[in-house]
Amino acid sequence: MARYNSEQCRICRREGQKLFLKGDRCYSDKCSVTRRNYAPGQHGQKRTKLSEYGTQLREKQKTRSFYGVGEKQFRGYFEMASSKKGMTGENLLKILESRLDNVVYRLGFGVSRPQSRMLVTHGNIEVNGRKVDIASYLVKPGDVIAIREIRKDNPIVKENVNNGAKRPVPAWLEVNPETLSGKVIRVVSREEIDLPVEEHLIVELYSK
Repeated sequence: MARYNSEQCRICRREGQKLFLKGDRCYSDKCSVTRRNYAPGQHGQKRTKLSEYGTQLREKQKTRSFYGVGEKQFRGYFEMASSKKGMTGENLLKILESRLDNVVYRLGFGVSRPQSRMLVTHGNIEVNGRKVDIASYLVKPGDVIAIREIRKDNPIVKENVNNGAKRPVPAWLEVNPETLSGKVIRVVSREEIDLPVEEHLIVELYSK
């Protein structure tokens, strides 16, 4: 899958808010959104009024950037959400939250979603005792996510867990810092997803 490999801070500036793609840097004065709160590029400081379509598109792009998902995969998640009972927008966010890289991030093993994706793809994570190196793997209630035994000396993970107070673990997950493991207690509720996303705009965009 194609992935944006340029400076990640440009993505946040384009969306006009922090997407927390750089971990601790996003909480510091070095954050690009704090220092230059306007879009990148020659015309970035010009104020432009978005059309209805533009507003919907930006919301979709912002959500994709939060979770680091490509367009084709994001569309597939939307179709999956549409086939489920309930509100499509909420279903979409719940599916995105259940991605393994996001769960690793929520458990505090990774300082950002990109770093958590790296931990997964580099073979550091196991689910229910089996190695899983697919970041898009969807977890379900009852699944146990852990750092593999041969990787528990990973200094990145240990530092992140020790500094976990900056980002509390959500109630739908539980974590054991001693064993570097966590468990999915239940499906996340919409109220527990703390991202500034207006999912109804995404539904309107794909419904055109």
